[in-house]
Amino acid sequence: MNKLKPEIMELLTLVGKKYSRNLLTTTDFDEFSLHLKSEHGYLISTSTLKRLWGYVNDTHQPRTQTLDLLSRYIGFNCFSDFCIHLKTSTIYNSSFFTTRQIQVQNLKPGDEIEIGWSPNRYLRLQYHGEAHFQVIDSKQSKLKKGDCFETACFLMGQPLLLSYILRDNQKTPPFIAGRNGGLTLINQLT
Repeated sequence: MNKLKPEIMELLTLVGKKYSRNLLTTTDFDEFSLHLKSEHGYLISTSTLKRLWGYVNDTHQPRTQTLDLLSRYIGFNCFSDFCIHLKTSTIYNSSFFTTRQIQVQNLKPGDEIEIGWSPNRYLRLQYHGEAHFQVIDSKQSKLKKGDCFETACFLMGQPLLLSYILRDNQKTPPFIAGRNGGLTLINQLT
């Protein structure tokens, strides 16, 4: 597990997007190191790249020079400029937004709603009061008929984060529905 600070993790994510090839094997890291050298003149060893991406276990913190080169690769002068960008960019800041939503305070026990998310997931839910829902129909979802969970609201375009699913009187680990793209369907049926 990579224990790098969030700024470095975001840098690696953006470097990966620019390179547009997955870094999953030794060959991938060799090719990326060669790409950095031949296309940009940056000398970063394969072993350094493997450590950064967590391909090999290592507790060393990356050198500033390495972070500066990767920051230049994505268009910044240095890593500290990249960090300033993260702190000032509205992309990374909290903000208010508007979207269609269903809030439990507007539901009565027995009301039904339907939700869906990509690629083709669908749930029909019955509200039981006090933020408790039960799945009464499930299509292409990991949630099953009879599963129960708690949530305060459903937001169109946002993932549904559940701290657990109650299945056969056992709590599951946390669950996320609509990780990529959020909920695409929310309707109150009754």
